[in-house]
Amino acid sequence: MAGLDTLQAALDYHYQDQHLLEQALTHRSHGMPHNERLEFLGDSVLNFVVSTLLFTEHAEMDEGDLSRVRANLVKQAALADIAQKLSLSTYLRLGEGELKSGGFRRPSILADALEAIFGALYLDGGYPQVSRVIERLYRPILSQIDVRTFGKDPKTLLQEIMQGRGLGLPRYEVVSTHGAAHDQTFDVLCEAAQLDIRIQASGSSRRAAEQAAARQVIAAIEALGPARRSSRRHHKPAQLSLPVAVPQEKK
Repeated sequence: MAGLDTLQAALDYHYQDQHLLEQALTHRSHGMPHNERLEFLGDSVLNFVVSTLLFTEHAEMDEGDLSRVRANLVKQAALADIAQKLSLSTYLRLGEGELKSGGFRRPSILADALEAIFGALYLDGGYPQVSRVIERLYRPILSQIDVRTFGKDPKTLLQEIMQGRGLGLPRYEVVSTHGAAHDQTFDVLCEAAQLDIRIQASGSSRRAAEQAAARQVIAAIEALGPARRSSRRHHKPAQLSLPVAVPQEKK
């Protein structure tokens, strides 16, 4: 395949066996040998490298947080984004049907091809090389995210923000629904009463509307700035004078 030098330069790795890279870029619609087995291998390698990276660099994270962040770093959307930055669609080998339907833009195909590239790289250069390449691709992403909140849905994040400020939980209310039964739109109100914030949002389901409203409430809370400490002075509690029984002298 012509032009693979540019892709290899972007990866910062030159394959000794160019056929492995070609196979990694071959979708099953194009014919055999395609990239599905390499994708299987690359998925495992990617999960292990990202797990190791998070484990070694974030000692403050427990197992649940590590799993949450890893899952969001290796999900289809994240992989497709990396693939687009590598201009991977330029190099894909697709069948005629996939080409006509725009398969080179499909996130699932891009993500699968990237995992296959990692699998092929592992076979070609071993673990040290594939881990170096994956870490290099993920460093810019890790530098831009807050691992404490990354991957959390807006409702969960809003609840944590409210609790962190010592406030009550947000309240959600379905204000209205409209549209046909198979295509309804839900209007939901989210209220953070103690902060005097009430925001309404819409979605194709109750959950989607609640998440949209929560996201906007989070933005409104962030606009308020850091939580202020109470300015009330702490007075010492008044001491009560209790009557004391005094023994009477005997006459």
